[in-house]
Amino acid sequence: MLPLLGLAMSLAACGKDRDKPVAPSDTPATDTAPVTAPTNPVVGGATMTPTRTIADNVAAAPALSTLATVLRTAELTATLAGPGPFTVFAPNDAAFARLAPGVQDQLLLPANRASLARLLRYHIVAGYLTAQELTARINAGGGTATLATLAGDPLTATMTQSVITLTDVNGNKSYVEVADARQSNGLVHVVNGVLVPNLG
Repeated sequence: MLPLLGLAMSLAACGKDRDKPVAPSDTPATDTAPVTAPTNPVVGGATMTPTRTIADNVAAAPALSTLATVLRTAELTATLAGPGPFTVFAPNDAAFARLAPGVQDQLLLPANRASLARLLRYHIVAGYLTAQELTARINAGGGTATLATLAGDPLTATMTQSVITLTDVNGNKSYVEVADARQSNGLVHVVNGVLVPNLG
């Protein structure tokens, strides 16, 4: 089993090489979460239903199956089934597949459950933060916005061309590929990389 420091270093080194950003699938954003939405982004062939919770929609999305698994392992499914609202930057299966060999298996070990939970909370921001609001914050901040996560460590949001880019405390970048998937208790943005907080 990797010790905590070794696990943290392995994770920190995993995200340096991301795919180039692609323009996200976006729908008109509002400041208040709607009860229903006429169109919701398709994630891995499945449309996220705006009347269902984040936990339910993630569990039903084929491209988010790994995220669903690690949320259950970290015992965070109940959190994302709660009232929220939450904004989740959801790594897709391809993001987890780019982790170094063995890292995902190590994260699933009971001894690393606290680290896994912290890693996942680093992808969650309290509130309802649409792509429009994120872009507005980035512009208001002169090209940078700092997001407070449930893990305590911040994420830095910038724009790469027209794509929202997130940078973690280790310098890893992740790009929003599908934006504004509305949920009954928040919002999901699908990202192409796993973001890593301080785990030491």
